[in-house]
Amino acid sequence: MPGIDACLHEIMALPGARGAAIVDWTSGLALGTAGESPNADHETTATETAELARAAAEYPAFAPDGPAAEPVAQPSGGPSGEPSRAGTREASGDGKGPPVEDLIVTSRTGYHVLRFVETTFDSSVFLHLWLDRDTGNLALARLRLQQLAERLVLA
Repeated sequence: MPGIDACLHEIMALPGARGAAIVDWTSGLALGTAGESPNADHETTATETAELARAAAEYPAFAPDGPAAEPVAQPSGGPSGEPSRAGTREASGDGKGPPVEDLIVTSRTGYHVLRFVETTFDSSVFLHLWLDRDTGNLALARLRLQQLAERLVLA
């Protein structure tokens, strides 16, 4: 079971990996970083990607309520005062984790892969991989991030 540093080391071993971070999407803070940052500042990148992750996890357009979803009470409200969707769980699943598994953003020169991590506390952490478009393998990176997210230990 890898910790933050070991997880980042494994992510950076992927072909085409340019940078990686483990980010808390509720606060926007990077818990750990490795490699380069797209804008040369890991903390700014963490804040910006946290906004994207938060939107995907909270807004119905990305994680719509369905007959199999049930809300879980959350202390904070959403952007317009409605209850936060960050705690929505699939009733038919194992009852863990955010309603979105991962996000992939494609740019002209690379990919940004955000993989949500299920944790024992509030599941507000994700892995962020910045992958070179020419030398990286998006499918391999996505599968590897999934495996790492399942094994990651946050203490």
